[in-house]
Amino acid sequence: MKLIGRFALFMETPLRNIFRNQQLAGMVMVVTVLSVTILSAYGLIRGAGFLHPFVADVISVMLLYTTFAARDLAGHSLDVYQELKSGNLEAARRKVSLLVGRDTDNLDEREVVRATLESVAENTVDGVTAPLFFAVLGGPLGAILYKAVNTLDSTFGYKNERYRAFGWASARLDDLANYIPARLTALLIPVAAVILRLKPLNAFRMLFRDGRKHPSPNSGLAEAAVAGALGVQLGGLNYYFGRPSERPTIGDPLREIKKEDIYRVNILMFVTLILSAILFLGFRLMLL
Repeated sequence: MKLIGRFALFMETPLRNIFRNQQLAGMVMVVTVLSVTILSAYGLIRGAGFLHPFVADVISVMLLYTTFAARDLAGHSLDVYQELKSGNLEAARRKVSLLVGRDTDNLDEREVVRATLESVAENTVDGVTAPLFFAVLGGPLGAILYKAVNTLDSTFGYKNERYRAFGWASARLDDLANYIPARLTALLIPVAAVILRLKPLNAFRMLFRDGRKHPSPNSGLAEAAVAGALGVQLGGLNYYFGRPSERPTIGDPLREIKKEDIYRVNILMFVTLILSAILFLGFRLMLL
């Protein structure tokens, strides 16, 4: 996925110079990056198939593996947990900066945990269940194409002066791609909460009450369900490049956020992944 991001950044300046209309330049960027990505992945699998069908299968599995971020997401977030458990708040701040875009230098322990929970909740869709959804629909090419869309949004989908117009197409396409996976995932989180003996009814309640409070039409759904399942409140004041940004609160503070919630949210993520795999593969088998 880093290669896709680097290629997109490489193309940014030429496209901005070619097209006076920056929104049009952003649209051409999307078409260019997605076309190059899908053709490269197809060519790689097809070329491997000329060597041997088994080689093509290996390449397909490797491509699929690159689209799933569950292992990395869990690894980074549990690193934060271990640092907090060891009483090393400064190291925990550095670790959580790998997960979030907000300023982390002055976060206290509660805010470090909140940032970690929000990151895992939001990325449960982008990095875990949505790639699986598109892999079931379109195999490795479907998953790779989705990750290209997601990478474009991560690279250009900012509502600042530089990318408001240029990143419009990237952001809107990502919203569209995540529309169904985000809603299916959010509905499965309370089911996972039943299995883990958390707060499933509260997860459903927060999903429908607070799921639309997030600036993103998709990210807030999983975050609200997670907040309800854990019985904590997420959202609030963040700082980006020294500037305050007040986000709506999501969930009710039935109890204080604790560092152990990082461990709980990861278990919740993996159970949701298993349930998603069962659901998506079940749909696929029904259509065969």
